[in-house]
Amino acid sequence: MASNQSGSAVAEAIAPAMPPIASFDETTMMTWVPKQRPTVAAVVMDPADAAADPSHPGLAGPAFPDLPLTEPGFAEPGFPEAGVAGSVPARTPFAEPGFTEAAPAEPAFTDPGELLRLRIVNHVLQARAAVEREKAAVEAAGRAKEAAAQKVRDAAARKKAEEVARREAAELAAAEAASRAEEERLAALAASYVKPVVCCAVDGAGDFGAAGSPWAASNAGQDFAVPTGTPAVAVHSGTITAAGWAGSYGYRIVLTLDDGTQLWYCNLSSMVKTSGRVLTGDVIGRAGATGNASGPSLHLEVRPSGAAPVDPIGWLRDHGVTV
Repeated sequence: MASNQSGSAVAEAIAPAMPPIASFDETTMMTWVPKQRPTVAAVVMDPADAAADPSHPGLAGPAFPDLPLTEPGFAEPGFPEAGVAGSVPARTPFAEPGFTEAAPAEPAFTDPGELLRLRIVNHVLQARAAVEREKAAVEAAGRAKEAAAQKVRDAAARKKAEEVARREAAELAAAEAASRAEEERLAALAASYVKPVVCCAVDGAGDFGAAGSPWAASNAGQDFAVPTGTPAVAVHSGTITAAGWAGSYGYRIVLTLDDGTQLWYCNLSSMVKTSGRVLTGDVIGRAGATGNASGPSLHLEVRPSGAAPVDPIGWLRDHGVTV
C-alpha cells in the first residue's frame, strides 16, 4: 500500500517537472496548443525495502525515451536551455508541433475580458481619429473653397473698381476738356465783336451826324433798318446797366462794356435782357419803331466812358466788324 502511494507521488512530481503548458494569446509570435500527454505509471518502493533488495529497481522507475533537444539560444523565457544536463527540452516555435502563427498586435493579456476591452477601446480610438481626420479634411476643403471664392470676388471687385475709376477718369477728363473749351469760347467771344443785328443794311438816311427829322439837331448814332422783331445782340461782352422807356429813344437798353464804353440799343419793340452780365452775341432785345423812329430799325449809339457819342460804324470797324 505504501509503495502504491509513493509511486503516485513520484508520478505527480514528474508531471510538473515539465515546462508549464499555457495557452498564449494571439499577440505573441506563436500559440502553444497543449498536447495530451500519456499517463506514465511508476512503481516506487520504500527506500528501506530498496536498500534491503538491491536487485529491485527502487527509485529508478521505468526508463523514458529521450526527448528531442533544441539548439542552444532558442529556449523560451522561464525554461532551461536545451542540451543542459537535467533540463527538459526547450519549446521551439519553428520545430515542435502544436504551434500556430498569430498576428502580433495587442499586449499579452491572459484575461479575455481585458483583451476584449482593449480591442474595443482601440477600435473606438481609431474610429474617432478617422472621424477627426475626415472632419479636418472637410474643413480644409471648405476653407480652400471659400478662399478660392473670396479670391474670385476680390478679383471681380478690383475689376469693377478699375472700370469705375477709368470711367470716372474719362468723365472727368471730358468735363475738364469741355470746361476748357467753354472757357476758350467765352474768351474768344470776350475778345471778339459782332454786328448788333444780323443781316442788316445800313440806312444811309440814318447815318451818324445826319441832320433833320426825326432828330432835333443831328443823328447821334447809327440806324440799322431791319424788320420789327429782328434780334438785337450784344456787340461785345458786358453788363446791362439800364433798361426801360427813354422818351424819344423809345425802349432802350444800355450795355456797358468792361472798358467803360456804353452801347445804347434804342427804338426796341421789346427787351429780352434788362440786367446782368451778357456775352458777345447774346440776344438782349428786338428791333422796332418806338420813340422818334422813321420806321422799324435799331438805333445804336456808342459812347466811350459814357461821354459824347462817336460814329458807330467806325467804332465797329476798329474792332474788326465788317458793316
